[in-house]
Amino acid sequence: MPIELWQGLLIPFAGTTLGAACVFFMRNNLGEMVQRALTGFAAGVMVAASIWSLLLPAMEQAADMGRWSFVPAVVGFWLGVFFLLGLDRLIPHLHRGSAEAEGIKSSLGKTTMLTLAVALHNIPEGMAVGAVYAGWLYGDSGITLAGALALSLGIAIQNFPEGAIISMPLKAEGFSKSLSFLYGTLSGAVEPIGAILTILLAGILVPVLPYALSFAAGAMVYVVVEELIPEMSVGKHSNIGTILFAVGFTLMMTLDVALGA
Repeated sequence: MPIELWQGLLIPFAGTTLGAACVFFMRNNLGEMVQRALTGFAAGVMVAASIWSLLLPAMEQAADMGRWSFVPAVVGFWLGVFFLLGLDRLIPHLHRGSAEAEGIKSSLGKTTMLTLAVALHNIPEGMAVGAVYAGWLYGDSGITLAGALALSLGIAIQNFPEGAIISMPLKAEGFSKSLSFLYGTLSGAVEPIGAILTILLAGILVPVLPYALSFAAGAMVYVVVEELIPEMSVGKHSNIGTILFAVGFTLMMTLDVALGA
């Protein structure tokens, strides 16, 4: 695999790691309004990435199907939704601000389940990066290296606050800085793993690439609607989450169009 590919796969993970490192130089936990703002920003990035980096390229790749070029995008999108729905029902996890865990019954601790909740929604992000880089790697997809890099950068930017959202509350609960940093970092470790698996699958079955792109889009949209939007809207009414959603959306759209052209 070329060095550009490894760099692209590790950039989002670096974003999570840098965010988790906030425990070493920030004294106080992130405020509720800050967390809502960062969650809205992450949601905006993921929605824009789903459209410009995944669904539109999937339909462009299926252009030879004529008026039916939407089929791979629709089928892949729904497969991604059902895949995340299945993981959501199976993997024990606890969303931030929720008192009741989801998934199968488990004796795992609260900290582990909070980390699993973030890791769960990092899976489609890793798959998205892997699918886009597979499109660049195997050619004939219209996906440029700059376009793939734009997605990596967008995901990395929104991963930074996610790493902090995991590590900072752990430190506030009495965990050591090192252990809080470790949990925050581990929450993002699934991204490069998911990306590599997606690239390997696309390499074996190149014709499924449009489905892989839209699969990742469906999985990401599921995470946004099921988890991020409720988190950015909970509690006292505020428009901060909505505004930062728009900021994240326009930033990711700009990155994709400007770098992917």
